Amino acid sequence: MTEDARGARAGPDPVREMAREGKRLSRGFGWLAALGALLVVGGVVGLVYTGVATLTSMLLFGWLLLIGGVVGLLQAVQSRGTSYFWLAAVVAALNIAAGVVVIRHPQGSAEALTLFAALLFLTGGLFRLVGSVVVRGPQFGWTLLQGAFGLLLGLLVLFDWPHSSRYVLGLFFSLALLFDGLGLIAIGVGGRRIVGMVTPSPQEGSSPDSPETAQDQSNN
Repeated sequence: MTEDARGARAGPDPVREMAREGKRLSRGFGWLAALGALLVVGGVVGLVYTGVATLTSMLLFGWLLLIGGVVGLLQAVQSRGTSYFWLAAVVAALNIAAGVVVIRHPQGSAEALTLFAALLFLTGGLFRLVGSVVVRGPQFGWTLLQGAFGLLLGLLVLFDWPHSSRYVLGLFFSLALLFDGLGLIAIGVGGRRIVGMVTPSPQEGSSPDSPETAQDQSNN
């Protein structure tokens, strides 16, 4: 019996199919790890050049607002005649206007967002401090430490404002890139390892001791 006849009779080899699928999954996890490495490099560069990272993050934020506003406006035009048409149009117009302002004045926008972030740190830290003292729950020490850290961070940013706007947003943006990249690398490497453990080798499907091979040899 020829190999084509045996293959047509036996059908697709499940072991080979699993090996092929595992190889594709492993390649996908590899690309994920490569993307994580790229983000890590961007985060490290941003930590070194925080001023450039601040301007980059503001320009990226402005373009995201602008593109989101244009998409929202197109969706609002498609939904004209509905009850939420004017609300969607106003929100889209505000996003477009904010995006244009941020793109044209990234330094001033960075100062405003840094001041807003400092106020958020202050209020969040103060609420955590007061809440931990009043409630005194099982996480009292951890909540108290979080509140003190947030309050101290807000005061440091606020006392150095507007000079702090040159590096605060870029620092946060770079740290986000760094930790996201490390997370993607961990997922990619761990995924490739798991796929390699559970995926059978293609040679296992063509073992000479398998029942299909023995039956083919007897037919020959």
